[in-house]
Amino acid sequence: VTTASISNDPADVVAGLSADGTWIYAITDDVVVPEDIIVSGTFYDKNDESGDIYRKLALYSQDEDRNVTAEFTLEAPKMIVESPNFKIQNGTFVGDVVVKAEGFQLADSKVEGNVTFDSQELMDSAVLDAGTVTGETTVAK
Repeated sequence: VTTASISNDPADVVAGLSADGTWIYAITDDVVVPEDIIVSGTFYDKNDESGDIYRKLALYSQDEDRNVTAEFTLEAPKMIVESPNFKIQNGTFVGDVVVKAEGFQLADSKVEGNVTFDSQELMDSAVLDAGTVTGETTVAK
């Protein structure tokens, strides 16, 4: 059984979202990562390969009833999303996001920066209406 990876150390955040990381990654305080974050690898919901391809970044804490009790900010120059069906849940990412995989989602979360998709098809597969992007949302030229 896999449990969520939780850390506020910038190096742990980078490693946790890499191809060698986990299907879910959470922070419990504001974190500034001085380098680009590359979200890579294919993961499955709750690490169950018979389930859906899914990856989650949790920028919040919750109580035992799963009520959100606090939201946090993760800041980096850029987040490059290569994992399919990657969701940013609650909280705020400060920096630009480049999406190179299908199914990107914002869920009660905010991107303070631009979101750029590598293709129109990737943009069409995204679900952004449950979140906010303060910059531009575009397709790379």
